Amino acid sequence: MARFLDRINSPDDVKKLNLDELEILCEEIRQELIVTLSKTGGHLGPNLGVVELTVALHYIFNSPVDKILMDVSHQAYVHKILTGRVKQLHTIRQYKGLNGFMLRTESPHDCYGAGHAGTALSAALGMATARDLKRSGEHIICLAGDAAFTCGVTFEALNNITVSTKRLIVILNDNEWSIAKNVGAIANYFNKIVTNPHYEHLHDKAKQFLERVGGKGLVNLANKAEEAVKSVILPSVIFEELGLRYYGPMDGHDLPQLVKTLEFLKHQDEPVLLHVLTKKGKGYQPAIDRPDKFHGLGAYNLETGETKSSPTPTYSELFGNYLAKFAAENPKICAITGAMPTGTGLVSYQKVIAERYFDVGIAEEHAVLFAAGLATQGFRPVVGIYSTFLQRAFDMIVHDVALQNLNVIFCMDRAGLSGDDGPTHHGLFDIAYMRCIPNMIVMAPKDEDEFVDMLYTSTEYAVGPLAMRYPRGSGTGVLPKDKPSLIPIGKAEVLQGFKPENKGKKVAIFGYGHLVSMAEEAAGLLEKSGFSCAVINGRFVKPLDKENLEQFAGQADAVLTLEDHVLPGGYGSAVMEGLQELGINVPVFRVGWPDEFIEHGNIPVLREKHGISAEHGVKLVCAYFEASPIATRKVHVNV
Repeated sequence: MARFLDRINSPDDVKKLNLDELEILCEEIRQELIVTLSKTGGHLGPNLGVVELTVALHYIFNSPVDKILMDVSHQAYVHKILTGRVKQLHTIRQYKGLNGFMLRTESPHDCYGAGHAGTALSAALGMATARDLKRSGEHIICLAGDAAFTCGVTFEALNNITVSTKRLIVILNDNEWSIAKNVGAIANYFNKIVTNPHYEHLHDKAKQFLERVGGKGLVNLANKAEEAVKSVILPSVIFEELGLRYYGPMDGHDLPQLVKTLEFLKHQDEPVLLHVLTKKGKGYQPAIDRPDKFHGLGAYNLETGETKSSPTPTYSELFGNYLAKFAAENPKICAITGAMPTGTGLVSYQKVIAERYFDVGIAEEHAVLFAAGLATQGFRPVVGIYSTFLQRAFDMIVHDVALQNLNVIFCMDRAGLSGDDGPTHHGLFDIAYMRCIPNMIVMAPKDEDEFVDMLYTSTEYAVGPLAMRYPRGSGTGVLPKDKPSLIPIGKAEVLQGFKPENKGKKVAIFGYGHLVSMAEEAAGLLEKSGFSCAVINGRFVKPLDKENLEQFAGQADAVLTLEDHVLPGGYGSAVMEGLQELGINVPVFRVGWPDEFIEHGNIPVLREKHGISAEHGVKLVCAYFEASPIATRKVHVNV
């Protein structure tokens, strides 16, 4: 028997189905998600939780004329399925396939691209205001999870709704989770609404009311409905005081009720907020049991939900485990994360040092300010946040931490390319935005052993802020020593000097972070072509080891740098600036990401496309020497 899902090529096809058929469609979508993502990986849990809600939205509203925004938009897979992309679902987060988030260039139905939390309400308000200025009549619908309401920017938007527009639909998708369990007063407030003893009674009365006034009756009774609905819903003081008429809470998996409620809200001439309760991972037991794991994951076993584990510890796991060891010996160490205990590895720290572990929710600005406050009182706060998310707190890093020279440690997970998550999640800008800040120390480990040494060094260092970047997943597999070592601040590591017996042209190769292994590979290839190579593990981009730079670049006929970062403002730029200050005139060839937003896809594929390889570095050097024979140079050093 043919599936209803196979008939869906656009939202118009959704509107052709009756409610019973829509219920079947929802189950077909769930199965399609569970089976397809078991092969590709992706954000399974969030999408299983919004199936009925997304179907109801496209049944009632008219995308792309009506604008549907989703906060973060990792829960947009169902939206993509209903807007003509079901046949491409198997390509989700694959190179040249569907993006894992809404992407304006992918479809006219993706009206706003996003990958960070808390952005949708402000953007929706901007769209609603633009609609009012144009005097057009489309609807603007913002779907935001309860975790988005821990973001300060969401409340900035709420504060401006009534002064900016007279018509906006906000849907609060309350599933009690962001990536981790939601924390804080806002989460507790939503819980009080849901657990109010009057809720079940009022919920039933609201449902009966909407059933009585279904269809065209909603339009005819619009003027009377306001007072009637006010008498059968549970009021929410916060939203009402901010100027949004509050409706709910209601079952986000009750499709008929969702359809009738959205039809009713469609005809309201005021900003409204619908509070719906959903189950993250609904329809797949492993996702219900482990909502944090199934928020976003790789391919998994369809029967068990198990994923392949790394043969060696990931950087995130090392971070949580070793920071807990250091904190057990140092009562001043505190750990802070922004709703990412599992992703950053701090979940293991939390189990051991619970009293000095703080999950502040999706509130990166607050996390940094909170850390600054702790630091003023003599504590050593360690802020574990993904590189791409830490950039949201740039002002606090500059103004509150660095300006006051406070001892805050920034551990930037997922620095470098984040692969299948795409441009919203690539950590390709942190070297540039960190090294321009006075008082800041910026470093990166070449492998897991050096990572632990750097983490230990950062907890012992007490002269100002420090930032360490490290990639997603595992490194080269070099397990940490039994006892970590202190690393001299600002000192590079010489892995290989120029070999006296090799009389070929000299190339000084500087690798940064986990691309040091690529620098060693490039040296091997160049030496086979007759070059003499020195290999340096840069370790610190700030302060740059100029003594080391002068020693090796001063002898070299060329310099090659390699980094997992955009070239503008990156490690190679720092090397060139250092050479200029030293008065050393030598050609510099840089391997790094171009000045553009990098698409999503498999990391090896993207590296090959953009020339992030030892072979590309070798080609740059060899091409130069073939075209420009080296003459005798004098090295001028500024004193």
